[in-house]
Amino acid sequence: MLLIHAIPPKPNYLRVKIGRRLAGLGSVAIKNSVYALPNSEDALEDFQWVAREIVEAQGEASIVEARFVDGLRDDLVEALFQSARETDYAALTGEAQRLQAEVVKGAGVASEVTRLRKRLSEVVAIDFFGANGREAVEALLTELEECMEPSPRKAQTPGTRPNLSPGRTWVTRKGIKVDRIASAWLIRNFIDREAVFKFVLGQGYQPAPNELRFDMFEAEYTHEGDRCTFEVLLQRFALDDTALQLVGEVIHDIDLKDGKFARPETAGIESLIGGLVAAVADDETRLAQGSIFFSSLHEHFKRPSR
Repeated sequence: MLLIHAIPPKPNYLRVKIGRRLAGLGSVAIKNSVYALPNSEDALEDFQWVAREIVEAQGEASIVEARFVDGLRDDLVEALFQSARETDYAALTGEAQRLQAEVVKGAGVASEVTRLRKRLSEVVAIDFFGANGREAVEALLTELEECMEPSPRKAQTPGTRPNLSPGRTWVTRKGIKVDRIASAWLIRNFIDREAVFKFVLGQGYQPAPNELRFDMFEAEYTHEGDRCTFEVLLQRFALDDTALQLVGEVIHDIDLKDGKFARPETAGIESLIGGLVAAVADDETRLAQGSIFFSSLHEHFKRPSR
């Protein structure tokens, strides 16, 4: 669904006001004065309200149901939505990490945590394609909330390996990147050698019997505190392998961007995964090719001369 508008130059504040309104709806700019939302009744109603406001200010606005035939592709439009939400999640992660530091100093942060939780809900509501970053924010906020009001952790006791039957279906969000590629590699090679992977839209997915979710909202295995999903799998399945721990340090720094471990291999792996994601859209192909990277990295860390 496209909104195409022409906003009059006066009053000066109108363009800023309309821009903020469109950003709040989760729309993205395709071109100057052309904004997109996934086609739905809600999108139509939202655009109609904005269009009415523009017309009442002596501007022009049209709402169009569109299908791109040439040039811009659907996957590129989807990437625009994901990039916008990833920026939102990254900002929330930074704020949550700042609050963690304040808690360590003994400062009260309850009101700010409540504000961040509300802001996260607003971002999730306009995250139409399951962008990266939500799990990290959720885990940090949950830890902060438990610091203020301790509650039993849902996670099992570290070192107690779950007894899973082989050949389970492991579900994660489509558009896999570093943590999901590495976690799937870890699952297939060290946890469930008969694993079957399923890639879905993250928003509102309900797992079927025999399915396990990872690196997605409310998953059985996902971010916990400042640990990425790969690190959580290592702990939850008691994988006591030094080389795997070092692989996890690389994944952590790429996924969470906090420079916690600063391993020299990180920049190279980040470039390889970035190139793979840019060149390959199919998740099965990404997993197959990315698994080669992580198998090689694991072998590298196993070498005594490392």
